[in-house]
Amino acid sequence: MTRHSTRAARALAHLGEVDPALAVLALWCGHRDGEGATRTQGDTVVYGPGFERLGLPEQVGLAAHHVLHVALRHAHRQAGLAERLGDRFDASLYGLAADGILNETLILAGHALPRPAVTLTDLLSEIGKPAKSPVAALADWDADRLAMLLHSDPKLAEKAREWGAMRGFAQDLSLGEPDDAGERQKTADWRNQLLRALEAGRKAGSGIGRLGAILADMAPAGTPWEVHLRGLLAKALIDRPRPSHRRPAARWAAMLAEAQARGGPEPAYQPGQARTSDRPRIAIGLDTSSSVDPLTLSLFLAETEGIVRRTGAEAHLLAFDTEVHEARRLDSAAWSGLRGMALRTGGGTDFAPVLAAAGRLAPSIAVILTDLDAAFGPPPACPVLWAVPGRNPVAPPPFGRVLRIGDL
Repeated sequence: MTRHSTRAARALAHLGEVDPALAVLALWCGHRDGEGATRTQGDTVVYGPGFERLGLPEQVGLAAHHVLHVALRHAHRQAGLAERLGDRFDASLYGLAADGILNETLILAGHALPRPAVTLTDLLSEIGKPAKSPVAALADWDADRLAMLLHSDPKLAEKAREWGAMRGFAQDLSLGEPDDAGERQKTADWRNQLLRALEAGRKAGSGIGRLGAILADMAPAGTPWEVHLRGLLAKALIDRPRPSHRRPAARWAAMLAEAQARGGPEPAYQPGQARTSDRPRIAIGLDTSSSVDPLTLSLFLAETEGIVRRTGAEAHLLAFDTEVHEARRLDSAAWSGLRGMALRTGGGTDFAPVLAAAGRLAPSIAVILTDLDAAFGPPPACPVLWAVPGRNPVAPPPFGRVLRIGDL
């Protein structure tokens, strides 16, 4: 807990009078003066020269805005999304999502904000996702999910950027550190502090304590689909020891030596364990006639690439519609041009050809990226993981496991 800001001293003192929950959270933030605009850097709020020119109510609202950025771990959550999206990530889109949520929350809690200010309800209306009310919007959307929606469509992203520019939006959130064990512990600690602070505010009956229970951003999806995919693939590709008659079990060798030394009967032979010498293999079926959006496809291929590189697995891409029209082995050189590869699109879908092709490769697992809208045919001998974009309402397949992707 550090306080080294003369510019914000009066605002932080007044915050304790009007919003007990935010006052408690402010104690856990760093506060310092700096050059440039007021901004959040990790766990510290940096107050620029312009902060002193604001009226006291706006100073309190702006300080509260940045305290919530810290408490809700926006800088670090933004870094996690940037790591997942790679070159597709746009910090301004995450900033718009986070600022809209915070400003809507603070306005409902009775705080003043420097104008103009972006709000969640206005942003949702602008992108064609209007909410029934500010409370409903805050209950439905967290920053990560809204930022992912904005990234999913280039036209939607451009519309949000233009709207943000018209409303005077300026990025005030620095990039934090990607998720690791230390940051996960800090996030857990901050969540505990946030819950205690909101309870104090609720009892006082003022400030954001009246709203805490409705904020979806307090509990964003903790485990994105990539983590589930990573675990499922790693489990399928792991090199497990298998019985081998080419070498005896150590236990049998010890029993044999003891029997020979004592002149007793020899024990029955017991095979030892040996690891397979074959390189694990993964078959990736890509349904090019489905409604898989480019962002989901990019995320999927990027995560699969990471798994292949970490496990050393041999990967094969099978692009298909009613037939397999593109089959290639994805070695280290092939990955570089995968995102720009021209694929045939449109037409119907039939899973039988791609599952047969996958079966002929004898993979450790076959992963099929599809919307499940086709006949399935017979299952292959290998395990099958159906990676399905969004919350597709199609009935589940008769075999294999379904992983819903594209949602946080």
